[in-house]
Amino acid sequence: MSVASPPRPTSRPTAALVEERPLRHPDSASRAMMTRRGWWLVVANFLLPGSAQVLAGNRRLGRVGVAATLAMWVLAILAVLCAVLWQPVFFTLATNWFALTAAQVLFVAYALLWIVLTIDTLRLVRLVRTGGIARFGITALAVALLVVASGTAVYAANVVGTTRSTLGAIFGASGPSVPPSDGYYNILLLGADSGAGRDSMRFDSISVVSVNAVTGATTITGIPRDMPNFPFSEGPMQDRYPDGHQGHADPNCGWGSGVNQLRTEVEVCQDGDVIYPEARANGSAPGIEATKDAAEGILGIEIPYYVFVDMHGFASLVDALGGVDITVAERLPMGGGPAYDGQPVDEWATGWIEAGPQHMNGDTAQWYARSRYTTDDFDRMERQRILQQAILAQFTPQTVLTRFQEVSAAGADIVQTDLPQSLIPFLAELALKARELPVNTIELTPNGGVDEYAPDFAYVQELVRTTLHPPTATPNPEG
Repeated sequence: MSVASPPRPTSRPTAALVEERPLRHPDSASRAMMTRRGWWLVVANFLLPGSAQVLAGNRRLGRVGVAATLAMWVLAILAVLCAVLWQPVFFTLATNWFALTAAQVLFVAYALLWIVLTIDTLRLVRLVRTGGIARFGITALAVALLVVASGTAVYAANVVGTTRSTLGAIFGASGPSVPPSDGYYNILLLGADSGAGRDSMRFDSISVVSVNAVTGATTITGIPRDMPNFPFSEGPMQDRYPDGHQGHADPNCGWGSGVNQLRTEVEVCQDGDVIYPEARANGSAPGIEATKDAAEGILGIEIPYYVFVDMHGFASLVDALGGVDITVAERLPMGGGPAYDGQPVDEWATGWIEAGPQHMNGDTAQWYARSRYTTDDFDRMERQRILQQAILAQFTPQTVLTRFQEVSAAGADIVQTDLPQSLIPFLAELALKARELPVNTIELTPNGGVDEYAPDFAYVQELVRTTLHPPTATPNPEG
């Protein structure tokens, strides 16, 4: 008598399960069904990471993927709303070291999760059961979508990391923010070439940027670099020169008594660290602090911060922005100048910047700002101000986003400042307002009613005051 053997278990799903839940319980013998299922799972994993696992695999892993994706979308929507409706909060978070670090970690973790989910999705597809050509197409699509999705997250993490390191490199000062003075944030803007061997480096471009603390309206005041006999604001340099700067007898300390000689005088010929003992600890330098005090004395305003732009690497910033558009008033030579008095321009000029509208690369823009042998210092000051405005205009959100890495690298290399990082969110908000307003300029030159070599400082200070605080018209009671 034979005993009937028990039925052997089978791994094939029943017809009912195949019909009701073909994604989780497919008919693996049907290549057509397995192929269609493979395409669906790969696309579902891209549209909602984790959904492939919820439908056909490990539901716990799938729920983690779906929850992470929804959380990222919520954070992205909140970031957009914050950028539109609560800009101070957005800029505060976007410049905060801990917030940027947390964002970078989240992007990296999400990229890794996407990789895990994509690999697991391909396992669920069971490629060997799909059509011969389809298995290569499904794999290629999964890899391509992974590169798009995970690569985007990795790129975002890299951008966040670059932002954090750039902010740390440029805005290293940790001091408290100084409240606006008489309604304005005043920042000393210095430009010079700090190339190797420039122990006697002088500030070739000196101006003060005044930003209205409410409207963002910006005024740039240019100070002639050779202006002599200028007063200092209260401080150590005023103690040395109570009747205004008179220069010095040592020829090694500069070529005269102009404002641009202060760095050499204070740092090379004197012990600047004794004159300004806290300058370096606060992210500045004695020569810069002396120039701040001079600019305050000349203009009659408080200037708590500075920004120094190294012209030695200035061209890289312009190139990072994709160039600048400037209308050149007159033909300008490029080159270091004549080797001897009376040498014809055509013999030493290495090129020419032609008059008219020009789209300048970094090298051309640098010569546009420096050229002086066929013009004078006043023309050069005006060109520098035009170039500053052209660069500001080029800092559009589109330019910064598309060239972020290049702009960040160039900025970290050529910009120094003592602006505290805590002030950056507020200044960034003002910068957005300023883009909608024209930039005012004050040139302390004969064209502006100021004699560079015998300035009336009372007139200069009144000019600055009335420009920053124009008188309001009083209503006519009889009108």
